[in-house]
Amino acid sequence: MSRASSTLLPFLYPGFDCQRVCINTAVRRALHLCRLRRHQSTLSTTPGSEQHAASSHLNPAPDDYARSVFTDKCQLTLAAGSGGHGCISFLREKYIADGPANGGDGGSGGNIYIQAVRGDTSLHKLARRGIIKAGRGKNGQGKAKGGQRGEDVLLHVPVGTVVREITRCDPVAEEEEQTRHDVGEGEVRGQWRRDKWILYPASTPSDYAMAEFPDPRRSRKSGVALSQVPAPINLDLSQPTETPILLAAGAVGGLGNPHFVSKTFPKPKFATKGDPGMTITVELELKLLADVGFVGLPNAGKSTLLRALSRSRARVGSWAFTTLQPNIGTVVLDNHQGRPQLSASRATGEPRTYFSVADIPGLIPDAHKDRGLGLGFLRHVERAQVLAFVIDLGAGDAVEALQNLWRELAAFENLRNMETNVRTESRMVDWKAFGTPVSSSASAQDAAVAKKDPKSGFAINPPASQHLPDLFHKPISSKPWFVVATKADLEGTQENFDRLQGYLQAIMAGDEAHPSGLENSWLGKLATIPVSAIRGEGVERIPEWTVSLFDD
Repeated sequence: MSRASSTLLPFLYPGFDCQRVCINTAVRRALHLCRLRRHQSTLSTTPGSEQHAASSHLNPAPDDYARSVFTDKCQLTLAAGSGGHGCISFLREKYIADGPANGGDGGSGGNIYIQAVRGDTSLHKLARRGIIKAGRGKNGQGKAKGGQRGEDVLLHVPVGTVVREITRCDPVAEEEEQTRHDVGEGEVRGQWRRDKWILYPASTPSDYAMAEFPDPRRSRKSGVALSQVPAPINLDLSQPTETPILLAAGAVGGLGNPHFVSKTFPKPKFATKGDPGMTITVELELKLLADVGFVGLPNAGKSTLLRALSRSRARVGSWAFTTLQPNIGTVVLDNHQGRPQLSASRATGEPRTYFSVADIPGLIPDAHKDRGLGLGFLRHVERAQVLAFVIDLGAGDAVEALQNLWRELAAFENLRNMETNVRTESRMVDWKAFGTPVSSSASAQDAAVAKKDPKSGFAINPPASQHLPDLFHKPISSKPWFVVATKADLEGTQENFDRLQGYLQAIMAGDEAHPSGLENSWLGKLATIPVSAIRGEGVERIPEWTVSLFDD
């Protein structure tokens, strides 16, 4: 009854339906006006379409931002392709009812390469894959047709990536090592093994009674494996690589039955299976996060400054810890449209057309004690080539803020030095007058367990330790740095800026010690650049000064 009454309502009461339509129309108009007012509130009042567009980018709406997807460290499992199986086939043509063997060999497995390229800034694309497998080789076919090779895999990583091996499983090398221990180098007659041989489906046990199987443990290796990086892998890709580097070579395919023809067995009805591919677990870590790293307190204007320098859509807000992970932006120096804005070159002589900037999350007191974002933040700081300290002129004494930032960085550097000393002492070897040296470190125990083939260079038994030591980075106090004074458009900030500028001049003159208080600190030319990031004023001086510090 209720359904019928609701269906007949528009016919019995036409005014009720019109009233509902009017209400819906009014609600839509109110929502539209609310959206327009929100959009207009984010625009600058300065006339000019270009200034309106720039202000909307620097002072965006709350929902106008891109989620930062960034990964600077990950573990990957690389599985090289296994070889295809050999084929058991015999020639069958007109007037040839029982021809000779003509089975093809199996194809080799796919290889895994790595190449460092410019333009990439994160490892998140590889981190979410986890396991990377190369293609398996195709099986051999009749008429002596060899199997197709497996598809290769090419990994693109950012420049500055360090590749370190954690574990390795190479069945071919393990079998060679086992053979060398059991029977030495002499040739022995092989026995049939299910994991090595393929038998003809229509064969009988009497067909193999007189068969002399070759030794299946004598494995083969492709010529490509000679160019493979020797184990354990430890690559520092600090420069772009012109040609890909081979990390894991694919296994060799099996042999077809023509390889086993003999006088006593002219028509063999067996072939070999392809070798299994190796598996390597590696750790990828960015040694260089960005060319420039923004260091500052929470809500100092780092994300807005990144938006002013690049086309980044980092999230901005008037609350602390808006940024929870680094945002990477690119400052273009040469867009290949006319004369470049700045002329700079890299250490290799290659022209520099851009540089990357990292907006690192804000620092709080006692961050070296892992408070706030803590050690994770400080680990990002030591990966930047040049440090730009972002100081808010409207948030108290600028000199004190700079000193507090350097105090935390110095404490973290001392902590790093203590860890390095402890690690070095644990690797000390206690020599004895008679006998072999003994070490109490875990790394020495892993080295004793791990065996290495002197001919192939493969690690047979990988170490049990799954954690690699931290990378060595240049001390933070020895990096070039300068200061960016934000929110300089606010009233009453001139005196604060003058004190900050005088403090830096005293450091350059030697009247004041380095803010970190550490020895061998960088004492180059310092600068204080006042900017208004929300208006985009004064930011053009930052690229000019930054480029001059890259060679220091």
